[in-house]
Amino acid sequence: MEAFLGNLDKVIDGFSWTVRLTLFSALFSFILGVVLTAMRVSPVPMMRGLATVYVEGIRNTPLTLVLLFCGLGINSALGVSLSESVKWDVFWWAVIGLSAYTACFVSESLRSGVNTVPLGQVEAARSLGLTFTQNLRLIVLPQALRSVVGPLGSVLIALTKNTTIASVAGLGVQEASRQMKLMFDQGIAPVIPTFIGFALGFLILTLPTGFFFGWLSKRVAVAR
Repeated sequence: MEAFLGNLDKVIDGFSWTVRLTLFSALFSFILGVVLTAMRVSPVPMMRGLATVYVEGIRNTPLTLVLLFCGLGINSALGVSLSESVKWDVFWWAVIGLSAYTACFVSESLRSGVNTVPLGQVEAARSLGLTFTQNLRLIVLPQALRSVVGPLGSVLIALTKNTTIASVAGLGVQEASRQMKLMFDQGIAPVIPTFIGFALGFLILTLPTGFFFGWLSKRVAVAR
């Protein structure tokens, strides 16, 4: 374990990239998930169709393929770059891939929350003259969000673990799992203690998240 602790700076650096990937991807996937949810409950058939095709298509595609498409397809093959720094370029492509994938699960969670809002409230809002957008923003989404805090927490935990794929899908982001592999390849730390150390690191990230969202879901639950 001493060899592992001796490389603690590398471990911290790896987890710092994991946290960045998680936070940025969580933010963008939530925004895109809200937009997709609004489209899926929209009165416009074309909007509903486009959102459904996107969600069902991406949700049933392996995340590895989505990240490969971003890293090898758009970034390498087409030469599209998001930053002059290679490190940040692959980082942002990983964020795009993770956000595009995770947004589908955010949308599914939010849509299930929308279905819990009583129809009478929606009709009452319409009778008061509220538009679809106002109805969604003021009546539906606030209640839907409060009812799906728990599921959104599960999506965030899954996203945290999914960041480990960013290092093997043609992107090479220097997150925790890639740092662990580099330590193995360089022989600077024994395998078992290093593996246990990184596993504990992920537990430190995910367990408090699960407890927090469990507490928050009870705190903000909508009384029916």
